[in-house]
Amino acid sequence: MSNIKKDNHYVPQVYLKHWAIKGKILTYRLLVPHENCEVWKNHSPGSIAKHQYLYTYFSGSADTDEVEHWLDKDFESPAAVSIAKVVMGNPIKSEDWNNLFRFAVAQSVRTPAGLHQFIERQQKTLQNLISDTLEKSMAKLEDAVKTGVKLQASPSDDVENKPPIKVSRIKNDDGTEGVQVTALNGRKMWIWQLRHVLTYTIYRLPKYRWTILHAPPGMTWPTSDNPLIKICFNAKGEYYLDGGWATPGVQIILPLSPKHLLYTRLGTRPPPKGTTVNWQEASFFRKVILESALRYVFAADPTGIDVIRPRTISQEQCRYETKMWSDWHSTQSKEEAEYPD
Repeated sequence: MSNIKKDNHYVPQVYLKHWAIKGKILTYRLLVPHENCEVWKNHSPGSIAKHQYLYTYFSGSADTDEVEHWLDKDFESPAAVSIAKVVMGNPIKSEDWNNLFRFAVAQSVRTPAGLHQFIERQQKTLQNLISDTLEKSMAKLEDAVKTGVKLQASPSDDVENKPPIKVSRIKNDDGTEGVQVTALNGRKMWIWQLRHVLTYTIYRLPKYRWTILHAPPGMTWPTSDNPLIKICFNAKGEYYLDGGWATPGVQIILPLSPKHLLYTRLGTRPPPKGTTVNWQEASFFRKVILESALRYVFAADPTGIDVIRPRTISQEQCRYETKMWSDWHSTQSKEEAEYPD
């Protein structure tokens, strides 16, 4: 454990530093234990947007933090150079657009917000998926036995990243034998999904036309602990923020600095790079950036943010989340030991 990187920043420091003023970032906490808590507080980039052992998991014999290093090497570091070009106003090459796109996809899945969404989705669908898959597999196996056909294992494109699933033989109440499939819905399954998305799914996403939008004079873009936002509209013209990457007309935004916003709209040619959006559209983008935040907002100018997104005051919920993250590694590691690689 001594060589394991325990502080895992789910919003990279090299990204957050663009909101720093004299090395500190104004931070607004959306969940506080009591109303006397300071509304805005200065923090260094290294002290925020992190959890201990968020990406570290138990492989079966030891803890590994390979995912943390992989995210840094393949997503954060390349994007840091490209974001710096955007902020400095330097020319942006195709490689930079690709770096920014990859960074955006990573931020959509690697945050606690992404973790919560994934676990909730698995709680609703995983058991039915396992049951359906097992039923179909057993039917296929029975047909093969009847017909004498030898089944061939399907090749996997992700053999080094196996999901935490166990298949075991069981004896039924009537004395017959059966098969039981169990899956671990937690950190290791989330990391499996994260790696799959960033290794394979990312290359199957639609081709987006990206641009950089500027905030109008007198306004700045905040960012948050969940900075990638996908904006969709329904038939009634109402917007929602949980759309997919391929939803027709989806608008995808990611603040890159208080003045620069990465933007695309699927199926539409974007405005020219460097376009300053009007006040109405900028106000909408600022609003959804704040609405998308899970627990923290970071800003260069805090004006009006607490009005748009009031904080929640709950000592009980604060205690619950503090304990959850305090127990996170030990609880997850204990479960992961039952699902070795």
